[in-house]
Amino acid sequence: MPTPHEIIIRPLITEKNTNLRIHNKYSFEVLRAAAKPAIKHAVETIFSVTVAKVHTMNVRGKLKRRGREVGYTREWKKAIVTLIPGDQIEIFES
Repeated sequence: MPTPHEIIIRPLITEKNTNLRIHNKYSFEVLRAAAKPAIKHAVETIFSVTVAKVHTMNVRGKLKRRGREVGYTREWKKAIVTLIPGDQIEIFES
């Protein structure tokens, strides 16, 4: 069983994800094998918040070309975590 710090790889800070904070939603790149209950436990443990919902999606690698060379970017898993009203994650707020 991976530890909570191994499940949450990094927060995703983009313009779209910043706009989701209005609805108390935060996005993370997570371990591809992590299930929703494991992600919920990891976020609650690391950030000391209460999670209401977890939505996950597998992001496929995109086709990239450099001259004749063809390859794909890596595939990864994204989690959008909804917190209960009143909770917030401080690393996103600064």
